Amino acid sequence: MPEQQMLMRVGAGFIAALDQSGGSTPKTLERYGVPQSEFENNEDLMFDLVHAMRVRIMTNSAFGRPRVLGAILFEKTMRDTVDGLRASQYLWQRKSILPFLKIDVGLADESSGVQMMKPFTDLSNRLNEAKSLDVFGTKMRSVIKRCNRQAIEDIVEQQFDYARTILEHGLVPIVEPEIDINAPDKADCEGVLRLNLERRLASLTDNEHVVFKLTLPEQAGFYSELSRHPRVLRVAALSGGYTQEESIRRLSENQSMIASFSRALTEELRRDMAETDFSSALDRAIEGISSASAS
Repeated sequence: MPEQQMLMRVGAGFIAALDQSGGSTPKTLERYGVPQSEFENNEDLMFDLVHAMRVRIMTNSAFGRPRVLGAILFEKTMRDTVDGLRASQYLWQRKSILPFLKIDVGLADESSGVQMMKPFTDLSNRLNEAKSLDVFGTKMRSVIKRCNRQAIEDIVEQQFDYARTILEHGLVPIVEPEIDINAPDKADCEGVLRLNLERRLASLTDNEHVVFKLTLPEQAGFYSELSRHPRVLRVAALSGGYTQEESIRRLSENQSMIASFSRALTEELRRDMAETDFSSALDRAIEGISSASAS
């Protein structure tokens, strides 16, 4: 197995999700202490502000190995610079953190209790660019809101169809069929999803590997068998709107999963913090998340 894949399989730490896109960025900035009035009707400024937040996180001494194993970037972030390098190259070359690229272009409208991914655009060129910028893998997200068996099967089918193309370009896909934490039949959704993921893993060859990013389950250890599958490098957990405290509690009950948190990572960070306070808050979050990932 290649060195980076082996690192993903056995390395300590968690995957930081720094891939907020246009739809989620305003809320991220508001939590960070940047009101929408500061960037209203100015998308370029909005992305500049969130990039500054990400740079502040990535360049902080608390953000590094062995506690941080990987980081997921938005496409614009990948192309922007950090300390003179493209962000993805900075992560790998300066910090030995595996860079991932958010590759989906958003969600379709809800239908039959799920949101499929919108059709991808210019995928081959985007993957080639990512590969040239030291990106290790990709991430793509769908959402399940209720237990419609056929719709969940369709979500997994779409995820694996795109995963095939990503693998052909020499990148490792993170397959993320998120289950909404507010789904009224969340546990039933988890059962149907796990069954379909197991079925589709059989279509991969011995040399093809994926990472799963899944909502923290209702039953502790529910995804343990997936984590032991020879074609799965890792099963990561998304926080999905749970608080940092609740996310860490649930993660600590699932020994086969590592974190891939976004909101739970940045929850206590504020733009107006003094650098020492910012570093302390980030260090506390990283320590709690990485410790739960190792439990």
